Parts: sequence; structure tokens; C-alpha cells
Amino acid sequence: MNMLISLHNAIFDRLDRQDWLLPTLARLIFAAVLLFYYWNSGLTKLGDGFFGFLFPSVGAYAQIFPKALEAVSYNTSALSIFHWAVVFAGTVTEFILPALIVIGLLTRIASLGMIGFVIMQSLTDIYGHGADADTIGSWFDRISDAHIMDQRAFWVFVLLLLVIKGAGPLSLDRILAGRKSETAAA
Repeated sequence: MNMLISLHNAIFDRLDRQDWLLPTLARLIFAAVLLFYYWNSGLTKLGDGFFGFLFPSVGAYAQIFPKALEAVSYNTSALSIFHWAVVFAGTVTEFILPALIVIGLLTRIASLGMIGFVIMQSLTDIYGHGADADTIGSWFDRISDAHIMDQRAFWVFVLLLLVIKGAGPLSLDRILAGRKSETAAA
């Protein structure tokens, strides 16, 4: 029995010291699962031309403010500057924050921002688009495939891990932190 306990401790003590593993895997999983999800969503919000990010598409307003857009008969010019600012910020966020997380730059702040984004996205799906009970789901039930409560809980968990642990050694955060400490030492 002591041999089994010693083997267990040897393996798991070594794993406990691997500070690089969880943040690196979290960023890899984020890239594999959510990077292109958010970039493709952002692409649907761009207007025409090079400056399309400044002039979001009708679809952008439909995704973020469905009821407000319907109330003005889908005439985006009838919406306020507030609506434009939120759509613009949401569109830019879908490109910038995921990229920052994947390259590991300002990872903790970007991950906090993405957690806020996922919460707002979920609230928009529930209240703006009227998601049904199956789509919303419920925790502690026997069904684990709901898009909002189940899937997004895992998204937030991965992002929360990055907030707590940082980006890990394979990141621009670590490179910049190394340069900062080298400069301070000199």
C-alpha cells in the first residue's frame, strides 16, 4: 500500500509543479473551440468596404439589438449613437479579445473581457432573441447539451482559469515580463 501511495504522490506532486500546463492548454482549447467562432461572428457584423467595421451591417444590429431594430422597421439610421457604439464595440471585441488570448498578450484582462462578453451574449440570447428553455438549459439536470447554461459555463471556466493563472510561459505576457525584469535588473 505504501508503494501505491508513494507512486501516487510522485506522479501528482510532479503535476502540481507544472504551472505551464493548465494555462497553455486553456489557451489552446480556447483557440480550437472559440477563436473562429467569435471571428466568424464578428465577420457577419462588418459592413461593406475597408471601413466596414465603422459601419456595421444590419445583421450586426439584428444580432445585438433585435427588438430595437424591429421597432424601427430594420432602419439602422433610426437607431441612436448608443446602439452604434455598442454594436461597434461588440464587433471589435469579437476580433481583438480572442486574438489577445491566443497570443497571450494582456491575457488576464482579455479573459475578463471575454467573460463579460459571454455573459452579455447569453443575456442577449435569452432576453433579446427569446431563447427557449431547452436552449437556456438548467444546471444539475440530467441533460448536458444546453447552449447557454451548459456550454457557456465551460467557456467561462476556461477563461476564469486564464484570469487566475495567466497565459503561461508560451505567451507574449511572459516574454514582456522577462524583458521588464531584465531592464529592471540592468
